[in-house]
Amino acid sequence: MSNRITVGLDGSGAGSVAADWAANEAELRGATLELVHAEDWAQYGPFAAPLPEPSRHWADDLLSLTRDRLLREHSRLDITTHGTRGLAASKVLASSAADADLLVLGSRGLGAVAGFIVGSTGSATIPETDTPVVLVRSAEGQSHPHRPADDAGPVVLGVDLRSNCDRLLAFACEEADRRSCPLVVVHGWSLPPVFSYAPALDPGVEKEMAVGLETTLRELLSPWEQKYPQLAVDARVVIGQSAIQILDAASGAALVVVGRRIRRPALGARIGPITHAVMHHATSPVAVVAHD
Repeated sequence: MSNRITVGLDGSGAGSVAADWAANEAELRGATLELVHAEDWAQYGPFAAPLPEPSRHWADDLLSLTRDRLLREHSRLDITTHGTRGLAASKVLASSAADADLLVLGSRGLGAVAGFIVGSTGSATIPETDTPVVLVRSAEGQSHPHRPADDAGPVVLGVDLRSNCDRLLAFACEEADRRSCPLVVVHGWSLPPVFSYAPALDPGVEKEMAVGLETTLRELLSPWEQKYPQLAVDARVVIGQSAIQILDAASGAALVVVGRRIRRPALGARIGPITHAVMHHATSPVAVVAHD
């Protein structure tokens, strides 16, 4: 990896908040910060054509002014800028993040009930890159910097014990270690349908299955706890829909980490339903980590 964080800018308040979060993260990592903006001609109509000259100047100003603002608050950061014209934003962001450690994007809030809009660019970019992507929340009209004080909570990780969790655990442990905060690991589960329709047939089944899952989770975490002995790890096996359990644990979190399986189907990659739900409803920044 290049020890670089890439953040996408689009001129919105969400993009500004994402840039501030990325700058704080770059300081934590001692990384370079790259600001990227893509002028996607296709979104302006069926006939692809260069944008008017004033729009080009606006795009250049967006990069330079954001860089200047961030340097006033993070004077030691190494910040670069990259602007591209006439290409799909998702392609530009995925390409820019190919050898980066992290890609950061903003998403706009709709309120406590409606959740958040990840946006077409974010939804298209995440399946196109194997680089971890962090979605940073911005409430409607919010454009103030995301301060380190906002990161006071734990790092929350949602795991599926049937999947390979190594990349997820490595990312989450490193993030919690950098922040010197606890790591909460959540596995949500439900009884198989044959038991859920008639649990009274064997009242001990649920408890027995829960104990087995807790043992499996502890065994999964054991080598990581040895690698990070100073890290406080809270392992939770909870019955209920996985997305709901992760979102419940994620209230006030510094960062929520979920996974996306790397698939190369003929019709394109996709984001799983649990990750999709967390992306759209968590109020904390969400990291989507691709894994096998």
